[in-house]
Amino acid sequence: MYSEDDLLPISALQHLLFCERQCALIHVERLWAENRFTAEGNHLHEKAHTGKPETRNGVRITCSLPLHSNTLGLVGQADVVEWEPPASQRISGKRLVDVLKAATPEDRQQWRVTPIEYKRGKPKQNNCDRVQLCAQAICLEEMLDVKIEQGELFYGSKRRRVTVNCDEALREITLHAAQRLHHIIDHRLTPPAIREKKCDSCSLLNLCLPDAIAPNRSVNDYLSEIANF
Repeated sequence: MYSEDDLLPISALQHLLFCERQCALIHVERLWAENRFTAEGNHLHEKAHTGKPETRNGVRITCSLPLHSNTLGLVGQADVVEWEPPASQRISGKRLVDVLKAATPEDRQQWRVTPIEYKRGKPKQNNCDRVQLCAQAICLEEMLDVKIEQGELFYGSKRRRVTVNCDEALREITLHAAQRLHHIIDHRLTPPAIREKKCDSCSLLNLCLPDAIAPNRSVNDYLSEIANF
């Protein structure tokens, strides 16, 4: 269990799974830069966070919900959470917090609670978005004593949701990612640069300099390249 002082941002898991060096540059060395992709992502999140709580067909929709987990050592917020109770626990016209407080642990186990994370672009091959969403689900489970089977990723370019099953395999990956995140930040580790195709879309490309300082690359090789510019 982690203390409140040890909690790290849930969003850092996405950075970690995308690139450990990027994660360290942001969360250890405190470097940041914007590009078109980060600006589009920020705009999408801002739209999600400014939504008002509402109820549709018995489902309460909340935005910018604070989250934390002392088990994972993470803190952050969910873009959107949908709360669907059984018919016997209708929440229309009532405050969500009052309904939750009045519900027994057995009642809450019947709720369908769904975290929804907003992302620009399209679904990715790797687990970075799925792990971030799974961490949100684990936070909600720990905070509310509920069981969450699924979450949703909303991708801006596709304008649709992708369902993510929070199964044991993904939970194990999420746990190990959180442990790895704490290890990197606690020990202030910045992995060496490795040039990959994904570097082209990274906002930290000009701070990371993978072309200049990648392993097994000589200074003369780099100087020869930039001499033409």
